[in-house]
Amino acid sequence: MENINELIELITLNKIDDTIFEGKNYQAPWGRVFGGQVLAQSLHAAYQTVPDDRFAHSLHGYFILGGDLKYPIYYEVDTIRNGGSFTTRRVVAKQNGKAIFNMAASFQLRADGVNHQFPMPNLIPPEKLTTSLEQLEEIKELHPNAYNKLKAIQPKVFDFKPVEKFTTQLIENGSPFFNTWLRTSATTEIKLPMQHQLLAYASDYNLLTTATLPHREQLNKGKTFYASLDHAIWFHRDFDIQKWLLYSMDSPSASNSRGFARGSVFDRKGVLVASVAQEGLMRQSI
Repeated sequence: MENINELIELITLNKIDDTIFEGKNYQAPWGRVFGGQVLAQSLHAAYQTVPDDRFAHSLHGYFILGGDLKYPIYYEVDTIRNGGSFTTRRVVAKQNGKAIFNMAASFQLRADGVNHQFPMPNLIPPEKLTTSLEQLEEIKELHPNAYNKLKAIQPKVFDFKPVEKFTTQLIENGSPFFNTWLRTSATTEIKLPMQHQLLAYASDYNLLTTATLPHREQLNKGKTFYASLDHAIWFHRDFDIQKWLLYSMDSPSASNSRGFARGSVFDRKGVLVASVAQEGLMRQSI
């Protein structure tokens, strides 16, 4: 994909009936359906079944099987509950009749209440940083295989500006912390539901990678299979993904071939707009 309109078209599903939708696939260079795509499309399907005054505040999804790029994905929505303040939906994504992903999502009417948040980390602003693609050029000669692989998977739809030295972190062992600024690389008119869907898509980038950072030297020696197992997002406040957002990630634990990572998303004013958590498989071949 080259631009934001192509991504929005990918996320926007074809309606089969009131609760069944069909989605196409981004032809990911790693050969499996991208987890962020399924997250975003599932949220899109759920949004099509709720009133216009309800907005997502949380989603919790489980990846069951790897998606096949050759086949469309069908999203079946279970309209579990329509409450006075909250609306609950369950979405099952299927290929060839088999479930590959399921998600529960909750939507809420806007409501006033108390307000607090953790402060945003005091980090280098995006204007003083280079993009991940620009940083990759530094390893082109020394690590050509890693360069070619990493360049192929970097999305063109989003600009990522890592705060830490992106290339060094992927080669040497380090701390389980990763911070990157992100925004869409182009602008267009985007309503809040699609903002949520775009952030769901982008939130799958770099999160599991954070859990690998203390172990890069070992994981880089042989083949390691990576796969998202589950993914959760809480939408706290409105945001504009076309303006710089800080995605601040950490990994408290890795064990039993699984890595756990969390993320906090802040806007330029330091407002916490979303929180993310994920566990993923990091299995080395023997």
